[in-house]
Amino acid sequence: MIPPKIYGLIGYPVKHSLSPAMHNAAFKYLKETKKIDYEAEYRLFEVKPEKLEDFLLKNIEVQDTKGESFFSQDIVGFNITIPHKVRAKEILEKRFPFDNSKERIVEDEYYVKLSGAINTVKRNKETLHYYNTDARGFLDSLMDKEYLRFEPYGKKVLLIGCGGAGRAIIASLSWKNVGVKNIYINDINDEAVVSAKKHFSQLPQHAYLEEILEFVLAKDIPQVINDCHLLINASPVGMEEGDGPVADRSLLHKNLSVYDVVYNKETQLIKDAKSLGLPAVNGLGMLLYQGVDAFELWTGQKAPVEVMRKALREATSK
Repeated sequence: MIPPKIYGLIGYPVKHSLSPAMHNAAFKYLKETKKIDYEAEYRLFEVKPEKLEDFLLKNIEVQDTKGESFFSQDIVGFNITIPHKVRAKEILEKRFPFDNSKERIVEDEYYVKLSGAINTVKRNKETLHYYNTDARGFLDSLMDKEYLRFEPYGKKVLLIGCGGAGRAIIASLSWKNVGVKNIYINDINDEAVVSAKKHFSQLPQHAYLEEILEFVLAKDIPQVINDCHLLINASPVGMEEGDGPVADRSLLHKNLSVYDVVYNKETQLIKDAKSLGLPAVNGLGMLLYQGVDAFELWTGQKAPVEVMRKALREATSK
């Protein structure tokens, strides 16, 4: 009997992840509909930070969260989550640098360089190909009719949080074909702001980014939000019970749509927006579409989006 192809998620910790639900449902559907002729399984692997480089570049033995052992090079495709996204990009970029002889930067490379992080890897013999599907996942979910159905072209956006998720969103919205007019950025963490400014200033696209990105102080938010069409929370605020909203309810206006990347609950921000009749969604769509993109990169097959959406909804309702 031919063993199944193994895919998975690496991070530390990972036991809370909903990714197995949607990916295993997708693999099962493709096998049943004869789109693929092999068995495949998506598993969770807790990889400690000190083991990350060996996992990526060597062939070490690892255990999944069920206690089953595998060799890292037998995992043919995997997602990466906290705390490894930035470090994994640094490791793989040194071993497998992008081809800088290309005249124009492609979308996948843009997302990786601008976000400074990766979340998806595909093995091709001795080579590892790496991507940031969070960026495209955010954009796809933003425009999905099942979620916000928001067209970003020509719009102004206020983004709260410029850490990993925030940078992926900036990469997504600043891609040349998207056409966002302005992205205003605020973060209560001064170190995150300094780090983000330094990161963007060192990129070849810094001149363009300076045109559309503006870092704003908390005291400026009431004025800024009044001109914005979309408010995004990419900060941890709202994840803990009792967290207040990142923006006061009184600042939310009738021309505003709201997107909160927290996906496992309805935050106070979402509740406030809905109480005012505003379009508002959590981050479940971003989780779905980053997974859709990863699945298609791994398999070369069109992902069964509705199957994956249904599996996620069922997993969150448990």
